[in-house]
Amino acid sequence: MSRTAFKSLLAVPAIAVMAMGAGVGVSAFPGTAMAADVAVASQGPVVELQVMQQVVGDPDKATVGAGVTTRAATAQAAMQQNATEMDKVLKRLDSLGIDRDYVQTTGIRLNPQYDYRNGEQPRFTGYEASNAVSVELRDIDRVGDVLDALVAAGATNLSGPEWGIVDDSGARAQARKAAWEQSLAQARDYARMTGYRDVKLLTVSESMGFSAPVQERALMVQASAPAAKTPTRPGQVSTQVTLSTRFELVN
Repeated sequence: MSRTAFKSLLAVPAIAVMAMGAGVGVSAFPGTAMAADVAVASQGPVVELQVMQQVVGDPDKATVGAGVTTRAATAQAAMQQNATEMDKVLKRLDSLGIDRDYVQTTGIRLNPQYDYRNGEQPRFTGYEASNAVSVELRDIDRVGDVLDALVAAGATNLSGPEWGIVDDSGARAQARKAAWEQSLAQARDYARMTGYRDVKLLTVSESMGFSAPVQERALMVQASAPAAKTPTRPGQVSTQVTLSTRFELVN
């Protein structure tokens, strides 16, 4: 997948040069994994390309959300009831052998509740409290069993699963290499079509994505058949790398 723009630019000074070496600067920023920018000066016609490549693989982790919602006449009662029920859910996670490092509280909420009727003033009915955690499972074959166990322990809210890959650095490198090769090949095609001999890289930037292109996974909680196990299908996930490049056409 690519997007192309072709135009002639005036000479501009090099930008974002962070490390010197053969006229090329590379900058890496904390918090932006594997992101890079490269820039050099240009003097001739420039072709701009945006190419995305993805590598599809089998997931080896799943993230699910679980929580408890309770209602009571007072805020204190709602929170106390919620704490009691949520404690059961957390203890069940411990008993399942799930490392606490993979369990994270994602939200605690307390809100007043009203009964709205047409043409009448809202009537206060009490408070609703909720507490939710996200759970990362490294054994994806256990997803259904874990969800069933959490519901049995008192969980009233479930979300997910979101499938992923623990270490996708190999897939990222593969996608990056494919995107670079396609970008360079397309740039050289433009050079040949317009009477130039070759191209020179001016800038390159990278962005990454992660998605699940195969929509065959499913999550079902069957309240009418408690003996049945919750089925899940992980499908496959894709690691995506998009390169935005600018090449000068040279003779």
